[in-house]
Amino acid sequence: MKRSYYLFNDGRMSRKDNTLCFVARDKEGHEQPAKYIPIETIESMYVFGALDVNAALLNLLGQQSITLHFFDYYEHYTGSFMPKEYLLAGKMQIEQTKAYLNKKKRCHLASRFVEGAMYNIVKNLKYYDHRNRELDPYIKSIEDNVAQLGQSKDVPSIMGIEGICRQSYYQCWNQILPGFEMKERTRQPPSNEVNALISFGNMICYTLCLSTIYHTQLNPTISFLHEPGYRRYSLALDIAEIFKPILVDRLIFRVLNKKEIQSEDFDSKLNGCYLAAAGKKIFLKVWEEKLAETIKHRTLGKSVSFKQLIRLECYKISKYILGDTPEYEPFKIWW
Repeated sequence: MKRSYYLFNDGRMSRKDNTLCFVARDKEGHEQPAKYIPIETIESMYVFGALDVNAALLNLLGQQSITLHFFDYYEHYTGSFMPKEYLLAGKMQIEQTKAYLNKKKRCHLASRFVEGAMYNIVKNLKYYDHRNRELDPYIKSIEDNVAQLGQSKDVPSIMGIEGICRQSYYQCWNQILPGFEMKERTRQPPSNEVNALISFGNMICYTLCLSTIYHTQLNPTISFLHEPGYRRYSLALDIAEIFKPILVDRLIFRVLNKKEIQSEDFDSKLNGCYLAAAGKKIFLKVWEEKLAETIKHRTLGKSVSFKQLIRLECYKISKYILGDTPEYEPFKIWW
């Protein structure tokens, strides 16, 4: 079964016959024994250290349709090596562009992304409200705002509703995470442990959605909720909105409330607060476990993993864009 690999050490990656050879360097720059990674086990790679690569390696990754995501010292996503799109279809490209230019279709998709995200957020809040966290006023505020989505005539107003709902959501985190004070959402840099986990988790979710889109016929640069930019794959941002509450936020609640990640797993010496290497490894371990977890899909009638749910979401978006279905229904937790 293919999986994601996370590289934290500095080092050199090269092609060795038809597999990969990674030689890590320690803090003094000394090379460590080579490790070999069978190419057929790799789905994507996440690079957090300084990595030396060459054209032979990239050619092999391209042939095997393996994406390579890079992050800087401060954990910011800096870019990806994306192999040549092997599923690109002209018809999908045309219809996706037409859907973006069609105000009605674009607003339908944008509002459904927000609707799905907020539904999953409310599910999170109700879970903790039933455990005497007194979150009902925030839940009602989000539900009231989501009810106005149908009256939104353009994407900025939909984004406005999304922003108000998220503000209410984050105000609940101090009650969900006793012992950690979030205050407000801060990104560049994250100001405390909770913000550091949100930034790191959201970034990983974004790159997972980007990798998933690559294996469909969708174009990752044509989005509907987030404005398409010149240098980012904004459709991954759209799809990540739906899954962040389920995949990222729930893991943050888990690792902090169960003390799987603690204060010493963060580095606050830099200009802000970031996950230290040990904290990243813990978070990515539970992240991979979550992605592999399966649920019984109520319409497909079979077990699917959380990772597969993202692929299914891409297919639903494709069907709507191509006109195979009259509406797009975002993924909503049913349990």
